[in-house]
Amino acid sequence: MKQIYSYWLCNFLLLLTILNTSFVATLSNDADATDTNLLLRIKSELLDPLGAMRNWSPTTHVCNWNGITCDVNQKHVIGLNLYDSGISGSISVELSNLISLQILDLSSNSLNGSIPSELGKLQNLRTLQLYSNYLSGNIPKEIGNLNKLQVLRIGDNFLTGGIPPSIINLKELTVLGVGYCHLNGTIPVGIGKLKNLTSLDLQMNSFSGHIPEEIQGCENLQNFAASNNMLEGNIPSSIGSLKSLKIINLANNTLSGPIPSSLSYLSNLTYLNFLGNKLNGEIPYELNSLIQLQKLDLSGNNFSGSIPLLNSKLKSLETLVLSDNALTGTIPRSFCFKGSKLQQLFLARNILSGKFPLELLSCSSIQQLDLSGNSFESEIPSTIDKLQNLTDLVLNNNTFVGSLPREIGNISTLEGLFLFGNSLKGEIPVEIGKLKNLNTIYLYDNQMSGFIPRELTNCTSLREIDFFGNHFTGHIPETIGKLKNLVLLHLRQNDFHGPIPPSLGYCKSLQILALADNKLSGSIPHTFSYLSELFKITLYNNSFEGPIPHSLSSLKNLKIINFSHNKFSGSFFPLTASNSLTLLDLTNNSFSGSIPSNLANSSNLRRLRLAYNNLTGTIPSEFGQLNDLDFFDLSHNSLTGEVPPQFSNSRKIEHILLSNNRLSGEIPPWLGDFQQLGELDLSYNNFSGKVPAEIGNCSNLLKLSLHHNNLSGEIPQEIGNLISLNVFNIQSNSLSGLIPSTIHQCKKLYELRLSQNFLTGTIPIELGGLDELQVILDLSKNLFSGEIPSSLGNLMKLERLNLSSNQLQGKIPTSLGKLTSLHVLNLSNNHLEGQIPSTFSGFPRSSFLNNSRLCGPPLVSCSGSTSEGKMQLSNTQVAVIIVAIVFTSTMICLVMLYIMLRIWCNWRKVSISNADGGAVATKKEESRWGCQDHKTRNGEYWNMNSFGFIPSPDKNNSVTTTCFFNLKMEAMENANI
Repeated sequence: MKQIYSYWLCNFLLLLTILNTSFVATLSNDADATDTNLLLRIKSELLDPLGAMRNWSPTTHVCNWNGITCDVNQKHVIGLNLYDSGISGSISVELSNLISLQILDLSSNSLNGSIPSELGKLQNLRTLQLYSNYLSGNIPKEIGNLNKLQVLRIGDNFLTGGIPPSIINLKELTVLGVGYCHLNGTIPVGIGKLKNLTSLDLQMNSFSGHIPEEIQGCENLQNFAASNNMLEGNIPSSIGSLKSLKIINLANNTLSGPIPSSLSYLSNLTYLNFLGNKLNGEIPYELNSLIQLQKLDLSGNNFSGSIPLLNSKLKSLETLVLSDNALTGTIPRSFCFKGSKLQQLFLARNILSGKFPLELLSCSSIQQLDLSGNSFESEIPSTIDKLQNLTDLVLNNNTFVGSLPREIGNISTLEGLFLFGNSLKGEIPVEIGKLKNLNTIYLYDNQMSGFIPRELTNCTSLREIDFFGNHFTGHIPETIGKLKNLVLLHLRQNDFHGPIPPSLGYCKSLQILALADNKLSGSIPHTFSYLSELFKITLYNNSFEGPIPHSLSSLKNLKIINFSHNKFSGSFFPLTASNSLTLLDLTNNSFSGSIPSNLANSSNLRRLRLAYNNLTGTIPSEFGQLNDLDFFDLSHNSLTGEVPPQFSNSRKIEHILLSNNRLSGEIPPWLGDFQQLGELDLSYNNFSGKVPAEIGNCSNLLKLSLHHNNLSGEIPQEIGNLISLNVFNIQSNSLSGLIPSTIHQCKKLYELRLSQNFLTGTIPIELGGLDELQVILDLSKNLFSGEIPSSLGNLMKLERLNLSSNQLQGKIPTSLGKLTSLHVLNLSNNHLEGQIPSTFSGFPRSSFLNNSRLCGPPLVSCSGSTSEGKMQLSNTQVAVIIVAIVFTSTMICLVMLYIMLRIWCNWRKVSISNADGGAVATKKEESRWGCQDHKTRNGEYWNMNSFGFIPSPDKNNSVTTTCFFNLKMEAMENANI
């Protein structure tokens, strides 16, 4: 019996063991099944175009799935890594049920939506990486529940809001990366509680406020990057206690104050970047103790004083950037040492001065040297070739003089030579041809001369040549075509002459060709058709001639063409083949024929200038497709027809210049829809009809020129709406009516011409309110009447005033005498009267002619009476006075002749009576008349009352002689009886 009991007991225990094993196995399989089902549901919510989850299938064990990591027993999923797998969709809340998960990496995908707060349930999570997606919303505060989390990288997303305070609960956290988002707020003060933090990345957000002093609590911090935020205040000196720091990047904030000298304690620092802040003061000398420092960037601040940094102490320094400050002095003498590792030295745009710092020649390791934008002077040293590792020499915008040293050709590593904006003279040395690695040479804005050496074309790596604004002469080298990599050739504003070498067409990479402002001639080579990459070509202000080669129609990438001020002829059709044109300027040539309508295919065309040519035909209606056009100049051609109505679609246009053509029809009223229009010039055409009132809707109009047409009717009142108008010229038309009363609203007018029309009425006093009028006020040759308004005396800036050939009356207002800027005045051919103001005496007579009642300089003087009532004698009055004077003189002469005749007759009678003893009578007469010789009498004068002589009271000196007229009055009276 005992044996039977033992037998059954053994079998029972064996059964229990089997059942227990089966139960445990079942439990284990259930755990695998749970994770499997969860992951399959997660997969179903995602898009997987690259097949990263292709093998996620129930037929395959979950631990073998791509991106899945299980524990050592292959029972639990502890890692999910789908980094850079191309998946999209949102992050599933199902992930929160993978309770064993330690690593979750979904970074560098296209996930969107928010970060689920349910992820805070993953208590075993150590690494959470979701960076470089399209996630949005706030960082969930539940992240602070992940007590075991060590790495949190969720940057490069569209996250907003601030860093949740719960972050400080992550005591195990070593990496916190939230850079490149849209986060704001401040850096949490409790950040110092994260004792294990080694990397803090906050850059490219909108964090503001101060850097908390408490950051010193992050005693293991190695990387602190908070660049491109809005942090302000001083850099806390407590940062100097973070002995483990290797990287500090606080660039592009608004930090101020000095650099704390405590940073010199950071003996492990390799990278320090304070670029683009408002730091000031002097650069601390103590920074020389950072012997591990490799890169130092203090540019874009307000540092002053001299450069205290010595490469001889900063033995690991490779890059030093101090540009864009206010540093003075020059390079310290002991700056370099023989074993220097310095490769980049950027000191641009400071106030450094003196000669070229020869001390730098000891830093033979320098690859890039930038001293631009300072006040260095003297010559570039011939020993510059000591810098045998130099790749970029940037000395532009200084005052270097002398010539370019030929030793420059010995720096075989040189790639970029930037010497523009100096006062260099002389020629380009032929030795430059030895620089096989040279890809950029900028010599513009100097005073260099001579030929371009043929040897330059041996620099076959050249991509950019810019010699603008020098005095180079001669021909463009025939061998220029050897520069197969050339992208930019800028030779503008020199003295080059001769033709363009055909070999230039073999520079097939050329994109920008600028040969303007030279003395080049000849025609465009046919080889230009090979320049398929060309998008900008400027040849203006030369003497090119001939037709445009038809082969240029193959240049489909052209965007900017400026051939103005040359002698090109024929059709410009080949230049219109590119549909990419944004600017076409052919002004002042001899192009003829009609305007090609295919120009309208360049839908991005913004500036079209075809003025001063011989173009004929009509304006193509297809131009209505040019919706981006802003400058339209067809002036000085022989175009006919009307402005096409389709052109009304070009609503962005700012300048319309159609003057000096033969255009006709009415001025289109739809011009009033051009709200951006700033200049409208339709002058010297055959436009007729009225000035459309709709023009008043062009509120940005600055210049309106409609003169020399056949316009009629009145000037519309709506002109007063053009409150920005500077120039209004509508002269030489057939306009009538009054000057619109609203014109006084055009307060910015400085030129107003209304002459040679049929305008009537009085000159509005409101014109005196246009106090910006300066160039001219011309109302001449109209039918204006009434007086000149005294308000015109308010136009203190006016230089020319023309009111001639009207019907103006009254006096010249004295207020006009205040116009001290006036140097041309014409009031002629009116009915003005009174005295000309004395301040106008310097103007010529022609200014006042044909005003019959005006007087005063420069015309005839007014009457001597100062009374204002006296007026100048008329021609009739003068004639009457002359006749009266002549008549009176004649009567006096006749009376005198009559008296003399009577005296002679009486004398004859007396002579006869004397012969009979009239001696006594004669003696009595002598005593009575007392006549003396007329040659010796004194004091006698002619008495107009008696027509006789009155003896002088002085008789003592008289000599007695026989008087010629010795008659007695009585004798005369007796003779008359």
